[in-house]
Amino acid sequence: MNQELFKKNRKKIFDQMIDNSIFVIFSRKNGDDDIFKQSYNVNRNYFYVSGVLEYENIVVLTKINNKTTEMIFINPYDEFKAKWVGAPKSKEEITELSGITDVRYLDKFNSNLLSLLSYCNNLYLDFIPTEIDSNLDEDRLFAKNIKEKMPWINILNGRKLFSVARTIKEPEEIEEMKKAIEITNKGIQNILAHMGSMYEYQLESYFDQAIKYYGATGYAFPTIAASGKNATCLHYMENKDIAKDGDLILFDLGCSLNMYCSDISRTFPVSGKFSPRQKQLYDIVLKGQEVVFNNAKPGVTTKELNQILVKYYEKELKNIGLINKPEDVFKYYYHGVSHHIGLDCHDLCEYDKLKPGSIISNEPGLYIEEENIGIRIEDDILITETGAEWLSPQIIKTTKAIEEFIERNRK
Repeated sequence: MNQELFKKNRKKIFDQMIDNSIFVIFSRKNGDDDIFKQSYNVNRNYFYVSGVLEYENIVVLTKINNKTTEMIFINPYDEFKAKWVGAPKSKEEITELSGITDVRYLDKFNSNLLSLLSYCNNLYLDFIPTEIDSNLDEDRLFAKNIKEKMPWINILNGRKLFSVARTIKEPEEIEEMKKAIEITNKGIQNILAHMGSMYEYQLESYFDQAIKYYGATGYAFPTIAASGKNATCLHYMENKDIAKDGDLILFDLGCSLNMYCSDISRTFPVSGKFSPRQKQLYDIVLKGQEVVFNNAKPGVTTKELNQILVKYYEKELKNIGLINKPEDVFKYYYHGVSHHIGLDCHDLCEYDKLKPGSIISNEPGLYIEEENIGIRIEDDILITETGAEWLSPQIIKTTKAIEEFIERNRK
């Protein structure tokens, strides 16, 4: 990805920082004893402003007398680590990735920060939400140390700044997510080509193989492959039972590409054919997705989109005799229809009215435990100036298209 994106991202943060302040952003660690650190687990906010996938680095942004500066602190070359897990990036490589020209080694961080704090008393840190009784993470330990040594420093939570910045995606981010969606499509097609009665994890494996083959750099989240009654549990992830002919199997899956995620759900007939009842319920969910899409636009909230879907379900489920009272909808539908997507599957964002450039999920579902049926259909949509755009239109989802694809491609 081009450094110009990360320059724009840093500007979004600078624009929100108060004057005479410093923002320290840690890439964080993956466990002190883990030499095989997975680069895609670095702090997403650190990656957002740097484009660098390395642990232990620190980005420092300053805004003093309305003049901004940026620097990044990195590990020097280590011959032992280079032989075991690879050499850290050089100063030149860091600059090429991030566009930050002031690159320093980590042993200078403390003294440099102390010097900067002599000019201003406001220090932003990126605090991850946590439980009261949990252990202190890196940022909180750092804040505790600063407060003990320099109690006059005003420590601010900078995570809100990232929530605002990451809500609206840049064109480069949107393109990266479209690529991740297309790789996810390849994985889904590989599942369908092998659809049949087998263990859920065996069907899941066809997705794994395909996304790796087509260049995914990771998973957006652990894959759900839930057949029959398992699909009525929203976050079933054991994927250990046999998917039986006659059942539906629900897949909730996605990959990441250069940290950017896709999030797609599809529900398929294990036998390759929907029963009349399965088709009836599936088509209600699919129509519900269209209803949500048609109402997705700037100024609407995700909560309002969910209320629109519930109203639709109240009518449709009563028409087929599944419910008698409006409140009975929640027996069969018990989650929200949308969340933001980006560097995280459930992305950091402002929970406010939708804005052009936001990317959200559109994922209606129905879960009927007494019939062993769980259905969810999920696509990613981009909020535009006037409405919304499907980002995953190529992934088949009508019952006719699904049955024909399985019949034509099953191996």
